[in-house]
Formats: sequence, structure tokens, C-alpha cells
Amino acid sequence: MKVLGMGNALVDIITTLENDDLLKSFGLPKGSMTLVDSETSNFINIETANLKKQKASGGSAANTIHGLAHLGMETGFVGMVGNDDLGKFFYKDMKTKNINPILFKSVLDTGRAVALISKDSERTFATYLGAAMELSVEDLNSNIFEGYGYLYLEGYLVQDHQLVEKALKLAKMSGLKTCIDMASFNIVDDHRDFFQEIIRKDIDILFANNQEAESLSGEKPEAAVELLGKQTGIAVVKTGAEGSLVYANGETTRIAARPSKPVDTTGAGDMYASGFLFGLINGCDIETCGNIGALVAGRVIEVYGAKMDEFVWEKIRREIKAMLEG
Repeated sequence: MKVLGMGNALVDIITTLENDDLLKSFGLPKGSMTLVDSETSNFINIETANLKKQKASGGSAANTIHGLAHLGMETGFVGMVGNDDLGKFFYKDMKTKNINPILFKSVLDTGRAVALISKDSERTFATYLGAAMELSVEDLNSNIFEGYGYLYLEGYLVQDHQLVEKALKLAKMSGLKTCIDMASFNIVDDHRDFFQEIIRKDIDILFANNQEAESLSGEKPEAAVELLGKQTGIAVVKTGAEGSLVYANGETTRIAARPSKPVDTTGAGDMYASGFLFGLINGCDIETCGNIGALVAGRVIEVYGAKMDEFVWEKIRREIKAMLEG
């Protein structure tokens, strides 16, 4: 079963902070994703030039698709990049991981997300969408969805309601199961009514953290996951170190977090989704799906950024195999 991701094609610039003073000076709420213009993005890059940095292809949905590809799933990704070095970097990174890149080109620069990592491992994003925000309804057609069984959307795309609505419509017409990750609590705050509408009508599997779930439903995690799960079929609410809650088949399952030594939470939710979907597509029960999600998420927070080296993925694949055989 193939999975098609769709989201903002971004290059992550992972930046390790010495303290949180810079977040305040930049006016960025800790733990949030804030959209900035090109000038602000360049300013933040300059002001953090002396800090430790690394570069990786990113964007929420792209991270999840990378995770699924590393777990052996057939995947594709729809997005838009610029005709520049960062765009070429993004394309090459996809191809190298055996992901089918369905990338449209824009005259704007490729989007980039400066991920500012605090000492407590929390990440704050200053995101310049650039070319990514040029992806539009005119770019989508039914051919893109042929041969796939699942569509995985990132919530950040709700900046364009029509784009999300058309993607979901085409996916449903092509027989795909639809998944969405809520993105960030401030995005949910700004688009709550739209999120609630598409969840009721078009979403089969929903992923959210506790802040996003509360913003969306007005409820604490236990009540939120049941409320949302009754609307979609499957809902996952991630509760950090406490693990996660999964509602499916009329009941809620609590999943424990994997013991880890976190250094950076970037990509934790994205990797959880990849592990959970891998289990679901391979016929695992809900508890096993959650445990696989927790395993992959627990591994990624032990490294900087949302990408892990191949030797780490090899360990993950062995652990999953042992879990399934055990």
C-alpha cells in the first residue's frame, strides 16, 4: 500500500540555541511555528550565524514520508520548490530515499524553516514558505493520486483552504484513506472552523498533540481523542513524555512513550505518524501501531533534526521486527 504525502516543501535549518533569549528578541512563542517573510528569515539566520547548524529537507508531511520510506514503504510527495540550490537539494534528498518527488517549480525561492532548538529540546520554527505557498488547486489532478492507498496531509496547508479541499476530494474520488496532522496549536487557533469542517467530512485518521487537540476540541486529551475519533474513525493525541492516546474501534488505548534521552523534539510527531501508519498498513492492532509510532518518535528525539542516519534506521527496523515477532 503506497502513501502519498502533500505539504510544504521546505529545507530545515536546525539551529541549537544557547538560551531562549533570542526567541524573545525575535518575538517567537516557544514551541510554536511562526510564518515569517524572507527578510525576517534572513535576519534570524544572520543573528544565529555563530550557533551550531545543520541542513535537511523538511516540512511536516515530507518528514513523515521520509520515515515511511525508511521503513520500506512505497511513497510519493507533492510540493513546490524554487529553481534554486535548495530546491535541487530537496529533490535529490527525496530521490536518494526512493521517494517519488512530484515537485512543481516556482519563481520564488525554496521555502526554509529555521528550527530553533532550546536547551530543554523544545523546538520553535520561524518558517519562510517561499515557493511552498505557491502550490495551488490548479496543480492538482486525479492522476497524481493514482496507485496510492493513503493521502497524508500536513495541517500547515490550511493556509489555502481550497487546496486542501481539492486534495481531499481527489483523494476520496480515487479511493484513498485520508490522514492529517494538525501542525501547530497556533495554526489550529487561526483555522479552527475549517479544521472542524474537514474532520467531520473528509478525514479518516487524525494526528494531534495535546495543545492542538485542546485548541481544536476545547477538551483535555482523554475527552479530545474520543470526541475527534468518533468523527474520523481513528484519532491520535500525542502527550509528550506521557505517551499518546489512540481512539479506534470505539475505545481509547493508552500508549507509553519509549524511554529516551531527548536532545531535540523536531520531527517527533512526524516520526510517530510514520511508525503508526506503517503498523496500520501492515495489519497491526492499534496498540502495536502506537508502540511502533512511539519507538520511531523516541529514536528521533535523541538526534538533532528530523532525519536519522541509516544505522539508526537499521536499529529501528530490527526493533520493529522483534516487536512483531514477539
